[in-house]
Amino acid sequence: MTFTDFHKSLSELSPPEEISQPLLALWYDGHGDWKSAHETAQEILDITGSRIHAYLHRKERDLSNASYWYARAGTVMPAKSLEAEWNDLVQMLLND
Repeated sequence: MTFTDFHKSLSELSPPEEISQPLLALWYDGHGDWKSAHETAQEILDITGSRIHAYLHRKERDLSNASYWYARAGTVMPAKSLEAEWNDLVQMLLND
């Protein structure tokens, strides 16, 4: 799946069946369902899950919680827009 395909899938009612849990969390977020995105991210118990979890709390504007999750992911809160961060995360996961 390409980034363009993934982005186009956001207009569908349900996510593509073949995507990973991390991409599913980002699909829900891109689809406007923060709650489902957060619930999905909480189930991903690795650095990738922590990174997505951090992004979601940053989006929620809970910056102290976001900082905690960025640290768990071994990184710091980026200085880029939320849209740019979402794009970077999706592209990173599609290239795995």
